[in-house]
Amino acid sequence: MSRTKPMTIGQLARQTAVPIKVLREYERRGFIYTLGRSESNYRLFDEEALWCVHVVQRLRSLGLTLKEIQEITTAYLKHPDGPVGPQLKHKVDRALARVEARLADLQALRQRILDFQTRLSAQTDFDPFGPDPRRAATREQGLPKE
Repeated sequence: MSRTKPMTIGQLARQTAVPIKVLREYERRGFIYTLGRSESNYRLFDEEALWCVHVVQRLRSLGLTLKEIQEITTAYLKHPDGPVGPQLKHKVDRALARVEARLADLQALRQRILDFQTRLSAQTDFDPFGPDPRRAATREQGLPKE
């Protein structure tokens, strides 16, 4: 039973700082449930929706995808007394692996940038893009340079 007055999706969005469009997606995926509709046909939510949005946002902040959250939610709903921890740990481990792969990619990009900066600084005539075929054709034809 709700202890607070039902809120519209706009009020839920303001209280959670989550855009309405995202809340509709959460509802579509079964992360939050409506109490029904108001006389004006607005979706109505209670404080349980606040808690659910908080949990989803927390899991998103840990790098879990909506699909992974949906898998955890589905497993929980099928077996509410079963342990969700092992499945959650597996999903968090996967999120960490994605972050570590992204960090490795960023480190490689950083090194390419540093190497490029070094070459730019060391040579005043360094052509970072290689010889321009238009320039070569101009020289071969004896035409003036642009």
